[in-house]
Amino acid sequence: MPITNTRFIWPIGDGIVLIPRTPAITVPYHALLATNHSRLAVWSPGIKEPTVEATRTALETSGNAWLAGTRLPLAVGVRADKGHRLVGAMNLAIEPSAGSAEVGFWIDAAAEGQGVVSRALHAVLGHAFADLGLHRVEMRTLTTNDRSHRLADRFAFTLEGVLRGAVRFPDGHRDVAVYALLAEEFAKATQRY
Repeated sequence: MPITNTRFIWPIGDGIVLIPRTPAITVPYHALLATNHSRLAVWSPGIKEPTVEATRTALETSGNAWLAGTRLPLAVGVRADKGHRLVGAMNLAIEPSAGSAEVGFWIDAAAEGQGVVSRALHAVLGHAFADLGLHRVEMRTLTTNDRSHRLADRFAFTLEGVLRGAVRFPDGHRDVAVYALLAEEFAKATQRY
């Protein structure tokens, strides 16, 4: 994977950083997307094979949403030669008027099982509840995504229900589990760490 040497990073420990998803990281982020395209398509319907131009446009849109305060679009990176190697993404879609957000994420296969997503999620949830003053963060995942269910449990998210047949894939509709975490629940769960 190409290395990014962008200077605007958020170090979250153990050599892991969060980097705003803007056009400044188009080349390494596109390489990461292209490498993980088939893996991501299993969990997200309608994902098309990425092009560099489509990646740049999506990063521009993400950057604008960040400036508008409706999204916190981040790439996840790990320390590498003279910069950081991108290994995934974390997104917080913010609904300011409701004081809530929805978190989403994905990770490169080579970085799975190393605690990278847990560390990034902890940092983003801390920012959402403390710095942004949000009351509630949702996490939605296919009912068949065991890794995401275990992560939701580890962070004390509450399973609020299942949206039956909520997402259409080429081979049919699939169910989506809806989890939520309130600010006070996160504070209590954080005390256990």
